[in-house]
Amino acid sequence: MAKLRRRIILHLALIALAAIVVPASAEAAQKEELLAVSGEVGRLGGRLVLAQRSEPKTFNPVLAADNASREIIHRMMADLIHINRETHKTEPALAKEWKVSRDGRRYTLRLRRGIRFSDGKPFDAEDVIFTFQVYLDEKLHPPQRDLLIIGGKPITVRKVDSHTVVFELAEPYGAGERIFDSITILPRHILEIPYREGKFASLWGLNASPREIAGLGAFRLKEYVPGQRVVLEKNPYYWKKDQKGQRLPYLDEIAFLQVPSEDAQVIRFQAGETHLVSRISAENYGALERGQAQGQYQLHDLGASLEYNFLFFNLNDLSKKNLPDVAAKQTWFRDVSFRRAVSAAIDREGIVRLVYKGRATPLWTHVTPGNKLWVNTSISREAYSLERARQLLREAGFQWGADGALRDSAGKPVEFSVLTSAGNTQRLQIATIIQEDLRKLGMKVQVVTLEFRALIDRVFQTHNYEACMLGLGSGDVDPTSEMNVWLSTGGTHLWNLGQPKPSTPWEAEMDRLMQQQMTSTSPAKRKRLYDRVQQIVAEQLPILCIVSPNILVGASSNLGNFHPAILDHYTLWNAEQLFLKRDVSSGNQ
Repeated sequence: MAKLRRRIILHLALIALAAIVVPASAEAAQKEELLAVSGEVGRLGGRLVLAQRSEPKTFNPVLAADNASREIIHRMMADLIHINRETHKTEPALAKEWKVSRDGRRYTLRLRRGIRFSDGKPFDAEDVIFTFQVYLDEKLHPPQRDLLIIGGKPITVRKVDSHTVVFELAEPYGAGERIFDSITILPRHILEIPYREGKFASLWGLNASPREIAGLGAFRLKEYVPGQRVVLEKNPYYWKKDQKGQRLPYLDEIAFLQVPSEDAQVIRFQAGETHLVSRISAENYGALERGQAQGQYQLHDLGASLEYNFLFFNLNDLSKKNLPDVAAKQTWFRDVSFRRAVSAAIDREGIVRLVYKGRATPLWTHVTPGNKLWVNTSISREAYSLERARQLLREAGFQWGADGALRDSAGKPVEFSVLTSAGNTQRLQIATIIQEDLRKLGMKVQVVTLEFRALIDRVFQTHNYEACMLGLGSGDVDPTSEMNVWLSTGGTHLWNLGQPKPSTPWEAEMDRLMQQQMTSTSPAKRKRLYDRVQQIVAEQLPILCIVSPNILVGASSNLGNFHPAILDHYTLWNAEQLFLKRDVSSGNQ
């Protein structure tokens, strides 16, 4: 009887405990402010497999500079405000809403409640404060730090309450909301103590245990096997849900396999061993096209990327450099008629056809047609014309000798070299075609290939070059991502680095326009200002834009919610919504 009584008492106690616990859990669930996303409702489970051509260098988002690391890290981390890779516009993320002051200098962000990191620990305003402290730390040299310096001063952040933060900018910033997309929120509860002890730079390296790493992304680290693979697993606390209320992500895992080359990457995709392939050449895309009829995969040519390949001449002040041969040729290079003649003689359509098999877009300015929000469509596309080039050269005082060689007004033959990277096949081919095009004008051009680091040293440090073939690509469509290129004092103002002030009136105008568009909060005004910048580039040709390679990607036909975009990362930007339509094994990975 006593035993029965004890059992009854124990049973009643458990019922009472349940009565206490269940409502508390229900209340916590109600406070969890999940973001509902649109799109096809997917199927839970499965492993997505893709191949990378290089291994990650780190799992630390603050220090990551290489694409392989970022592609993995961005699946594990999240930001306050997100740039939608399809629309190119900002949208809520960890910040459910925000307000901008009338003067454009104050951003008040309200954070989602009930959100947790991938280790189950809560997220709040303290994590935001800590994150921006780290990203602004000069000693760590974060690649994103420059984005957080507005009007020459770092942005400041303060906590209003546990779910409200306020950011103050020194001056209005037209692209202010977009700043937050590139800053992944860090877990203060894990990183603050080692950060204060000066150990942050050694944290979250490739030898870190998965248990040491926590983020707010759709996935978390499960396994890293050097030289073989990185495996991510579903974050059970992720803060997005689909239209039916199902918590995302759909996939159980994402596996990044390490392969030695693009060819190996394509072969594995073609064999059905991987689900995704991107950043592929036109040749490999063509090879995949021939096998597409079997229906195992889909291919997408997204058109022009944000990358622009260009030729530029050395316009640097060489008075303090011992480079008399280069300096002697700068009289030609500084003549805009000479640059226009070179541009007119370059067969851009031929380059698209021969180098990219038609899968590229010829350019006459630096904003590609892929940037639909900002491209100036009124800029004329000057046709390839050797006759126009000859006319411009005659007007500039050049003449041709009996041997057909082009000579300047002093009778000196026009000869110069073009540097390009030995590791970039397409740019080498472009430089070789330009060499032949300019030969038809009587110019003697030598193409010189260098290892990339040696080339960068020539351009940025010694200035020991005559002309160079390079490419730039922005991570965003907004003009502010190009400030370093177009400001005369910018760190990538390639044709004339380190100017204390603009050396030409048109560069002074570009400085004024770029500063004005950056501080304006009117989208229409910013567009007008940046249209004029593009017009100046097309007229003055500080760089001769040649071509933008198309973005070429592929995906398994079994992959749902696949919506490739021209912003990085082309195929994985919505990884939380990707799903496998049916349970089909992808090799033995």
